This record gives sequence, C-alpha cells and structure tokens, in this order.
Amino acid sequence: PDGTSTTVYRCGPLIDLCRGPHVPHTGRIKAFEVMKNSASYFLGDAKNDSLQRIYGVSFPDKKALDEHKHMLEEAAKRDHRKIGQEQELFFFHQMSPGNAFFLPHGMIIYNALHSFIREEYWKRQYQEVNSPNMYNSALWKQSGHWQHYRDDMFTFEVEKEQWGLKPMNCPGHCLLFGHRERSYRELPMRIADFGVLHRNEASGALSGLTRVRRFMQDDTHIFCMESQVEQEIKGLFDFLQAVYGLFGFTFRMKLSTMPENHLGDPATWKRAEDQLSKALEDFKAETGTKWELNPGDGAFYGPKIDITISDALRREHQCATIQLDFQLPQQFNLEYRTEEQAQQKQPAQGDQAPESKAAEPKAAEPKAAEPKAAEPKAAEPKAAEPKAADSDPKAEEKLAIRSAPPHEPDSSAVKKEEGHYRRELTPGCARPVMIHRAIYGSFERFIAILTEHFGGKWPFWLSPRQIMIVPVMQGVNDYVLELQAKFRQERMHVDVDLSGNTMQKKIRTAQLQQYNFIFVVGAQEKEKGSVNIRNRDIPETQKMGELIPVDEAIRRMCRLRDERKLDSNLSAFASEASA
Repeated sequence: PDGTSTTVYRCGPLIDLCRGPHVPHTGRIKAFEVMKNSASYFLGDAKNDSLQRIYGVSFPDKKALDEHKHMLEEAAKRDHRKIGQEQELFFFHQMSPGNAFFLPHGMIIYNALHSFIREEYWKRQYQEVNSPNMYNSALWKQSGHWQHYRDDMFTFEVEKEQWGLKPMNCPGHCLLFGHRERSYRELPMRIADFGVLHRNEASGALSGLTRVRRFMQDDTHIFCMESQVEQEIKGLFDFLQAVYGLFGFTFRMKLSTMPENHLGDPATWKRAEDQLSKALEDFKAETGTKWELNPGDGAFYGPKIDITISDALRREHQCATIQLDFQLPQQFNLEYRTEEQAQQKQPAQGDQAPESKAAEPKAAEPKAAEPKAAEPKAAEPKAAEPKAADSDPKAEEKLAIRSAPPHEPDSSAVKKEEGHYRRELTPGCARPVMIHRAIYGSFERFIAILTEHFGGKWPFWLSPRQIMIVPVMQGVNDYVLELQAKFRQERMHVDVDLSGNTMQKKIRTAQLQQYNFIFVVGAQEKEKGSVNIRNRDIPETQKMGELIPVDEAIRRMCRLRDERKLDSNLSAFASEASA
C-alpha cells in the first residue's frame, strides 16, 4: 500500500521484487531437485501467455536431500485421506464440503478416544455439560466474537434477528457459570463440553480431517480464583503429559501474547502473560521442557500457550491450547462470593437489614432471617454448594441473571464499546479467571494426526480391526463362530472369514487390512479349545503363531486393551498366568 515499504533482492542479473529471502549466490546450492511444475498465466490474466511455474527444493548436501525425499514418500504412504479410504474410516461428499462422514470403523476410533478422555476427566474432577448449538447474535456481540470473528461463523436469520452457529463453547459456558450465584467454595469449576462446533472455513482451505467446517473438541473451561491459576495450569501440564505420552508424542510449548486487535486493557493482559510465563518456567525447571515466546499471536481475549506435538516423521502439529482469560468474565459480569463475604454474613438471629435490601435487590445479600443455605457458616464445610438458592422460590425470584446479554432489536453487527456490557462488582464478590483448554484440539484433526503417526497400524485399544479368525477347513466353521461370540462378549472387534478363498489368501487379506491379531484355527485348536495367534507386530509369529488356550487369550487381550498399550506383545502378560 501507499506510504509503506517493500523489499528488493538481487542475484546476479536477476532483480526480484518480493518478500524474500534469497540465497546470496547460486554457489550455495549444492543439491536440488525439481519437485513439480504447473501452468500459470502471466499476471494471472487468461488473455496473457501461459508460463511454466517450477517448484523445487535445495539442500546443502545430497544426504539431506535424500532424507527429505524419503520423508515425503513416507508421508504420502501415511496420508490420512488415503488410509481413511483404504480402511473405510471416513469419507467426504460434495453435498456437504468440509463435513466428514465417519463410517463404523472410524467411529470405533472416535469413541475409543472419547472414552479415554472421559476417564481422565473423572480422575481430574471435571464436570461434563451440554450447551446449545446456536445463539442469538446478542451473545456473540457481548463476547466480542461478532466484532472479531463474524466472518468465520455461519450466521442466519431467525424471526428477523441474526443468529449464529457456535464456533466455540466459551460464551455459552459463561452463561452457564452466571445463571445463578456462585461461591468461592465451588471453585475451581472444571467444565467439559463435547458439543459440535461449526466454523466457516474457506473452501480452498479445506483439507481432509485437518481442516473441516464441522467438528467436535475436547473443550474445557476452568473457572477459578486468581490464586488458583498457577495450580490449575500445572494440573493441565500433567494432563498433557498423560495424554500425549500415551500416544508416544513429544511436545513443545509457545506462549502467544497480546495481538493488535485485542479485547481489554494492556495491564490485564500483562498480568495474565506473567502468570503463564511463571507456570512455563516452573514446568521447565521440573521436566526440562523448553518453551518459546510467540509475540502478538494470542487470541483477541487473552494470551495462550500453544502446544506443538511431533509425530513419527518428526513433523509438528499444533493441537492443544491453554488460554488464560480475564476478559470474558468481565464482559459477562461473572462473579462469585468471596470467603470474606461468607464469613461476614453471620449476623445474630433477629437482626434485620431492610436498608441493605432496598439498596441491593439481589439474592447475594439476603436477610439473616431468611433460611438460605447458599453461604454456610465457616464451621459447616459440607454445605459448600449453594444449593438452596435453586430450591427456594423466593430466593429464585431475587436472583439476577448477570450473564444474560441485553436484548438488541437491531441485529446488525454494530461494534459497541467493551464497557457497554460491564458492570461494577457486587460488594463482597470477585471476578473468576477463565482458562480455556483443549488437548486433542478437534477429534477430527487428532484422528488425522494419529492415522499418519501410526501409519494405519492402530494400537490394539484403538483398532477397529482387532482380530480376524481364519478357519483351516469348513469343518471348524462352528468353532470359528463360537470364538467370535466369546471375544465379542468381552467387547472386542472380531471378524471371521468364511469365504471360499484359500487360507493363504484370507491371511494375506487380513494382514493388508492391518488386523492386530489373526487366529488360524483347525481341528487341533478346536479339540484343545485353543487359538493359534499371529501377531501383526511380531514377524516371527507370521508363519506359525503361538498356541494359547482361549480363556488365557481373552485374559491377555483384555489386559492389553484396558492398559492401552502401544505395542501388541501378549507375552508381557504371560507370567501372571504361570505364577
């Protein structure tokens, strides 16, 4: 644009007006290869001549070039779109671009990931909720998304008002927190939501499962006191290690700070950034995990920690994020009664405070004579949850829904001042801090990463094709079906091949489909009540498998699945039986 500057590069007689950078001279190029070429009209105008655009790579030596080419070949083999089609995991259709159809085998992986993260939530005292999928634009204006994110949302008109499908859960969770009075005793509140999200990605940006328009996140928002932030962040770092360590991922962390189009004052941002920096430094001291600064790349409502994982091909993927947010609690006037307020609210029986009631028509300051258990005495820790506010009709009438956005008849996206929605704190109350957190990121993207990380060779607990049973002859077909029923009773995914193909072809087909175990059974196995197991991950078992009694095979495989092992070595569970 006018009034700004650009860069010009010279290399011999070539003068190039571009961003750069350029190599100082072509003598630096030791090993190179042209990767592809394409036609391009001069200046992008079809009336002009057609030119050839050439794409190439250059490395300082041939070894580095060969390694790069090998990595590209391996990446092509592991492409999740290719494996997804071969293993019948998912597909896309032109009738709904950017929205995946998960097939039965794909849903097995999806549900296994879902179950695992839910177990972790239970261990870490998360509470699961479900929130609406669409909201009036008034909510998005109050949260700031309408001003900062509207172009990436799907919006539509309902009864002459603008609505939008939710691209994230944050504003809805603010309504959830603010729908009744809260006490410091309830914090931290760890709210998990597996709601479906929609983002209006450009059609040219859509790419398999890695960039979609409809997806589900392992989305969590933690509402806590400012004094609890450090401990909560440390808990999230432990959560990261538990999840990524299970899949064999290593990870790096970046602290992204205040962007230009930020919401809120710089002082609040500075305080949030300092808290995250301290948590990162402490984690570095404990584990040696390094972190780096990423200036100006935070979300518009707060700084964030971006977590980048490294897969089997040493490629990096950004999945998890931890965001500290002081802004949305202010935008939605979220508050909780402090410990000091709870201790002060113990006047003697019979003391009345009509003046206070007249001045503050909220249920936050009820009269002492009213039998409300929302704020228990300090000596009664069991009454921590302010339940009586919900059960007492009179108290309900007094409750003020602080987080509800004001009705706005004009549905156009008119930017308002941030302070338009904000009110002073109720005396005796404080603002919670909000921590946004996801570890998988979106399930869709995480499944794409896992597909390429494992190359389609799924660990047993995730695998949609765990066991294939192949009969040696037709006379044992009844035993094959009996085995299938027994293993399915233990909730294992078992298929049988009773086709007319030769045994060798059946085994080869199962190997190509990446079954974890192939049972080859004949008269001997039927007579002894055993199975002959060929393990996908142990080449020595491919010609002649290990003969194991059926009950023992079930026990070992249940252990393998329940302990979520990455390898399929059943012998690791053999010593327990012999003992």
